[in-house]
Amino acid sequence: MAAEIKVHPALKRLIDNVESVIKGKSEVVRQAVVGLLARGHLLFEDVPGVGKTTLAQSLARSISCSFQRIQFTSDLMPSDIIGVTIYDPSKREFEFKPGPLFANMVLADEINRTTPKTQSSLLEAMNSARVSVDKVTYSLPQPFCVIATQNPIEFHGTFPLPKSQMDRFMMRLSLGYPDSANEATILREQKTLNVALEVNPVLTAEEIIRMQREVEQVGVEESILDYIVRIAHATREAPGIDLGVSIRGSLSLRRAAQALAFSEGRTFVTPDDVKQMAVPTLAHRIQVAKTFESAHLGAREDETLLTELLAEVPTPI
Repeated sequence: MAAEIKVHPALKRLIDNVESVIKGKSEVVRQAVVGLLARGHLLFEDVPGVGKTTLAQSLARSISCSFQRIQFTSDLMPSDIIGVTIYDPSKREFEFKPGPLFANMVLADEINRTTPKTQSSLLEAMNSARVSVDKVTYSLPQPFCVIATQNPIEFHGTFPLPKSQMDRFMMRLSLGYPDSANEATILREQKTLNVALEVNPVLTAEEIIRMQREVEQVGVEESILDYIVRIAHATREAPGIDLGVSIRGSLSLRRAAQALAFSEGRTFVTPDDVKQMAVPTLAHRIQVAKTFESAHLGAREDETLLTELLAEVPTPI
């Protein structure tokens, strides 16, 4: 966390607590907290072993929340995630046995390794924080956040998420490898296999829910709303993009900007809030044209193109 950034006191405790085990990734930790405040779900597109599970578990433990990790495989069924209804002979009635989805923080590890049917069962729950089993609807615990991961360089035996499903994630983030100094610190300080278990709560789930409600009250002026609309329309009209940002994307950017403003102790959104959250919130929602992909080989093309578009959209004064 940069020293000059003013941070909400409660959130500073939360961010510092997570950073005690996630070294050198202040901006990613802050964005993950912003996503949680905005009631969003996060997609980490990363290579294995860089701390995605530790981040998710540390965040859950920091706010006294339940945590479940689901390893996605090709034979995973929707019932393995949601739960099943079984007959109880002693009660002579059917009883629902909740699956691992019934937790505050759910890590969907390697989500692209399971079939589209199983992917859809998770993404459906992400929409409304509810699931339906045998015509009965069950509410998921609050706060509720799915943190999914996928490996961007390994494609064998995977089922890539289509854009319609990527659109359900508020943000796409990446931890990446630590720099040399932070990797040395990790080697020096990490004595146990699961350092997240050493994290103690600094906030309660009720406090997070209250802050989520306060985020919704952060003011957004008409000029800011117009700015978001112009950014979205730019993605729909750009020649290098085949599929532009959806309305869900525009709403997600507004909510993320509100959460960022709240995290910095403000009651209003600024154009800079929108700029900061635009790439992690919108880049994964666009479909880059093949001609642009070949011209930017080796780059994360969607982020490259979106950054260029942002520079062209006039900023409100």
